[in-house]
Amino acid sequence: MYGVTSMKSLVLNSSYEPMRIVSWQKALILWFQDKVEVLEYHTVFARSARSSFQLPSVMRLKTYVRPRSASAIRFCRENVYIRDEYVCQYCAKKEAIKNLTLDHVVPASKNGALSWTNVVSACRSCNQKKANRTPAQAKMPLLKEPKAPAWLPNNDFRWEGAPEHWMQYLQFKTG
Repeated sequence: MYGVTSMKSLVLNSSYEPMRIVSWQKALILWFQDKVEVLEYHTVFARSARSSFQLPSVMRLKTYVRPRSASAIRFCRENVYIRDEYVCQYCAKKEAIKNLTLDHVVPASKNGALSWTNVVSACRSCNQKKANRTPAQAKMPLLKEPKAPAWLPNNDFRWEGAPEHWMQYLQFKTG
């Protein structure tokens, strides 16, 4: 059984879209502030000197929060991997993070920008094979043209300790 300190809560938008995972303390604050509706509870309780509270497991915001726009999505290694679904954009193999690299479509040595439209996920062997060339020069076409994502799922949703009953809420797909 898990202790109180390891408890997390899944926060859903009012549209049931997964928004983030928060600590049990933040979950209680949101609940006490009447900002959320609790959909499911953990079996664990937080106790004070006078009260006992069953910890929320899944909560839905009472008001809709607009997801971040693409311009607000930070360009970084992890977000490129998420955008590309951990798939090498040259050989189409799904890889673990430790086996992925970032590849400049137009090499940095040829003034290729470090940007959403010029960087893709690549396995180590494809990155080495392509070397300091463009995909056309290396005869290695991209699976898809790199572009800034319209949205990215919160990385927290890959939390390995996620309770099984969260899965029905994490299946949300955006258009």
